[in-house]
Amino acid sequence: MKIAMGSDHRGADAIRSITSSLQAQGYEILTLGDCRGRSCDYPDMAFPVAKSVARGEADRGILVCGSGIGMSIAANKVKGIRAALVHDEVSAEVSRRHNDANVLCLPADMLGVKVIERIVAAWLRTDFEGGRHARRLDKVTAIEQGLDPSSSALGQAAVGE
Repeated sequence: MKIAMGSDHRGADAIRSITSSLQAQGYEILTLGDCRGRSCDYPDMAFPVAKSVARGEADRGILVCGSGIGMSIAANKVKGIRAALVHDEVSAEVSRRHNDANVLCLPADMLGVKVIERIVAAWLRTDFEGGRHARRLDKVTAIEQGLDPSSSALGQAAVGE
């Protein structure tokens, strides 16, 4: 699996640790958002990671900033991105199982590196369930296209699920 990675200056230490750990596990890493030790703005780091996932150049993306909020907001502006800000392993798993999150956003200021590594592991090992969740994601796609999800032809099957 190819993973695009990026962080702002507040997430730099965490992203280096994650990158090293994932490379040791055999993941291919694309470092696309890197401040090179200086202060930088999270949108500048989120955009190339999100675009690489949206284009299919990377299977998934991981972004880290101080709170994770800015990265999540910026990444979700890219069409086709479902970026999830998570704080624990359970929300990481749910973001994959139910929402098919393709970008993981993490808060370096709120979590230690060991916790972040466990969250990343949970997120990477969890698959999307599909079913009723696929219908709901079709509605998210309708919103991306400027459509009302409740009246869109997307996601109208099996409302009782």
